[in-house]
Amino acid sequence: MTFSPFRLLLVVLLIAGAAWFAFDQVLQQRDNARSERDQAQDEAKGLREAARITGERLAKAAAFDTQHTQELNDALKRIKDLQRAVDRGDQRLLIQARCPAVPAGSGATGLADAATAELSTDARSDYFTLRDQLAHSRQMILGLQDHVRTFCTPNPTE
Repeated sequence: MTFSPFRLLLVVLLIAGAAWFAFDQVLQQRDNARSERDQAQDEAKGLREAARITGERLAKAAAFDTQHTQELNDALKRIKDLQRAVDRGDQRLLIQARCPAVPAGSGATGLADAATAELSTDARSDYFTLRDQLAHSRQMILGLQDHVRTFCTPNPTE
């Protein structure tokens, strides 16, 4: 069995074409794999950057929380100290008030040298309750403002 040169050339060309096609497929797979690897590396880089930014923002939020909690505790301590001092009689809660002048002929009597206006005992507890609520509200507002600046803005200012 002998092969004619034409058939031999045809078989060699067919084998070469099959080899070229297989080699081209391998090159395409390699290029696809490289492209997927590069995309995965870019995505990983982006995720690392997002994690870093989130970590910084969480650390900043924790620092703000600690700061506002400490400020609230300090304010509440000052209020309690003032309340104890008022209860002991070391300090007084004075209110700014004016009494209208009584006309001389009206027949009304009054004290000539009245003491400075002061909160009644019942109103004192309300006063300190309001001060506590004001301190809490102030720290909550400051905390929420810091939260908005830290987490709700694309580039929080330092």
